[in-house]
Amino acid sequence: MLWRKFNGDMVDLPIKDAVEQAIRREKEKGFHLKVCIGTDSQVKGLDTEFATVIVFLREGHGGFMFIHNEKTKTKYSIKERMLVEVAKSIEIAYELCNLFSKYDVDMEVHADINTNPHFKSNDALKEAMGYILGMGFAFKAKPEAFASSSCANKVVN
Repeated sequence: MLWRKFNGDMVDLPIKDAVEQAIRREKEKGFHLKVCIGTDSQVKGLDTEFATVIVFLREGHGGFMFIHNEKTKTKYSIKERMLVEVAKSIEIAYELCNLFSKYDVDMEVHADINTNPHFKSNDALKEAMGYILGMGFAFKAKPEAFASSSCANKVVN
């Protein structure tokens, strides 16, 4: 799985090592960190592209993120696509959660799902929330889910 930084530089280490290195570096600088993980997707013709982000927030001092993009030809209903986004975020959160516990870093999983029932993505809200909370992770949906609805949204091609 290839990851990059927002500036386009590739992350040369396995993501778990890169995240641990980032946490150590930021903690040594005295920053209190929070991590938000989210995924967004776009359908273009026959392709569906997903962007997953790991957003590091330095309390009161901005942040940075790692980005992974992935394309597929699989056709999804809106509800399926929302749940695939959530599954991709949970996969990364699960891979990294021991690191966040080890370094006492708060983590949230953000779902690009609208809490307003007038939006089609709302069909997936209950399942997504159950999936994320059932894994023991903190959950945010729109409009609070900035990792997926803003950060990942900006980097999905």
